[in-house]
Amino acid sequence: MSKISYSQLSLYTNCPHQWKLRYIDKIRESESNIYLVFGTAMHETLQHYLDVMYKHTIQKADEINLPKFLQKALITEFKKAEETDGKTPCTKEQLTEFFEDGLQILDFFKKKRGEYFSKNGWELVGIEKPINVELKGKLRIIGFLDIVMYDKIGNRIKIIDIKTSTNGWNKWMKKDENKTAQLLLYKQFYSKQYGFPIENIDVEYFIVKRKLYEKAMFPQKRVQKFSPASGTVSMNKVAKKLKVFMDDAFDEEGNHIDKEYETKASKKACKWCEFKNTEYCSEGV
Repeated sequence: MSKISYSQLSLYTNCPHQWKLRYIDKIRESESNIYLVFGTAMHETLQHYLDVMYKHTIQKADEINLPKFLQKALITEFKKAEETDGKTPCTKEQLTEFFEDGLQILDFFKKKRGEYFSKNGWELVGIEKPINVELKGKLRIIGFLDIVMYDKIGNRIKIIDIKTSTNGWNKWMKKDENKTAQLLLYKQFYSKQYGFPIENIDVEYFIVKRKLYEKAMFPQKRVQKFSPASGTVSMNKVAKKLKVFMDDAFDEEGNHIDKEYETKASKKACKWCEFKNTEYCSEGV
């Protein structure tokens, strides 16, 4: 079985050559970092709280020692990254700073939890709900949805993706289709896999912020919610990008097409590319 994920589509859209190096040539130059370590740990902490809250009670969820849970998750992810890369993903000072930021997020989340998650008319469908849908031949798209909720009163599904951010998403980030299209794609495949009407599925990014702006003239929150446009036009755009990717990179049986792929050199695409200024790419900006 061949499989792709949204991260593959996103990488291909930014630069097909980078996608080839990583997924066909199996070359990896990237290493973990504190942002990845913290992101995974915070995901697990928030998901654990919500799992207990909906499967048991709010009181039981509130009794969880979230700081301790986050600390253990950070240490676990730190050790995983260290073992994989052969070196530490961050300094002790960075780990401490991000942990303290995480405590601020968790404190805000527990105090304001009712503004974001309620048991009144809502039930938890799943945490890390799997997406596994056939595309063509033996090619499948694989993904996991952070949180899936069911609105019993409105008969609607809400797919929520947790994102960790330094200061939240600004207006340019919200307009970045390569950033927001993930849930639009998952919306389509959730409907197809689980047989739920696509018009009754909502999507939302749940963004937690490590830092607040100093001397801000307005009240700030540690949580930012953002629901991208997910109507027919927006969904068709994402479906078209996926089709272009599949047609260019996979044959009818779903196998990789090993060929030369375009290098899309730009400040945006090259900024975080692990192959920039290496023997594998001479066109980086």
